[in-house]
Amino acid sequence: MPAEFSDFLGSLDAEAAARLSVLKTSDIAKGAVLFRPGDDASGFLMVISGRVGVYLTGASGREILLYSVSPGETCVQTTLGLLGGQPYGGEGIAETALKAVAVPRALFLSLMASSEPFRSFVFRAFAGRLNDVMHVLEQVAFVKVEQRLARVLLQRADADGKVAATHHELAVAIGSVREVVSRRLEAFGAGGLVETVRGQIRLADRIALAALAASET
Repeated sequence: MPAEFSDFLGSLDAEAAARLSVLKTSDIAKGAVLFRPGDDASGFLMVISGRVGVYLTGASGREILLYSVSPGETCVQTTLGLLGGQPYGGEGIAETALKAVAVPRALFLSLMASSEPFRSFVFRAFAGRLNDVMHVLEQVAFVKVEQRLARVLLQRADADGKVAATHHELAVAIGSVREVVSRRLEAFGAGGLVETVRGQIRLADRIALAALAASET
């Protein structure tokens, strides 16, 4: 059993920990689709390692990243589906290879009713992801594209300043479209903020990008 899951079980009451400890850990490949719009929630996925991205796609085909689910976090849509019977409205994709434990619906509902520590974990994590969704809405509604792009570039850059993301992936992350991101990156390049070599983005001026990301205008 992975240490991360053992630590989580240690935070629960004895009965809940015993009922969850018999569940098997599953390996899920990067890129696997975990759910699609219209699917019913059949179980509660607990991420042990890796990251799940939850996306919303409009009628035009434009995508936006609503939130990510990492270890210790939960999926808002799954919780709503299990507790309220709502089908999924978005798509869940394994953004990395995952290790996860799937808690069957019946067991999840039973633990929600009988285990205060488990119930607290679910609602605390639910609140965190809901805050993420509100942050996305705030960013899209009130923050300029340049600021959103600068923030995402800073978040995704490695120690050498390289950003392993396509223009489309960056557009999804900031709630825009690829063409807009490409134009903004060209402007960033002309201003000396980034460099693009063989399709790879590298941050050339972190300080200036950070100032742009923090700008109030």
